[in-house]
Amino acid sequence: MASLKDRYSAVAIALHWTIALLILGNIGLAWWFNTLHGEAAIGPVQLHKSIGVTVLILSVLRVAWRLAFPPPKLPGYVPGWERGLAHLTHFGFYLIMLGSPLTGWAMSSASPLIKVFPIRLFGVVPWPAMGFLTSLPHDQMKAAHHVLETSHGLLAKLAYVLIVLHVAGALKHQFISRDDVVARMIPFLRRRRLG
Repeated sequence: MASLKDRYSAVAIALHWTIALLILGNIGLAWWFNTLHGEAAIGPVQLHKSIGVTVLILSVLRVAWRLAFPPPKLPGYVPGWERGLAHLTHFGFYLIMLGSPLTGWAMSSASPLIKVFPIRLFGVVPWPAMGFLTSLPHDQMKAAHHVLETSHGLLAKLAYVLIVLHVAGALKHQFISRDDVVARMIPFLRRRRLG
């Protein structure tokens, strides 16, 4: 098994997998509610918002944890270009983990529907709208909503690309390089020795 010093902490691993599953679930939920019409979409959209806020909260915790407890460095044998791509991919994921929920929250706040359907986390906990957006004149609110909706959609597309890159990188390390990189995040995998 990967030793404690060269793998992620239990907290970092739990946050990684929880956030990953929530994001994947929210992507599926968004695909589904975009096929629905009228009142049938209200429940799934509200759940999407709740999951998004949860991702935002967990991502802030993850950033704080990462700053307090830096992740293990990649092994020295990982080529520079792979290191660079890994860092760029991780930066992109943090952009998505924070940017997607923030643009979604802002988009909801810049919608006249926020007055009819306020954000209630999992139907229970009230979550505030962004007051500076809800107080905009109608035309400005509509323009802001459009920009935020476009931004939210672009971040979703970036998420698709990064997920493919991340999974491809993990599969490459596990099955082609046969090294210990994946064991840093999946502790029950045996370390594979080079050579």
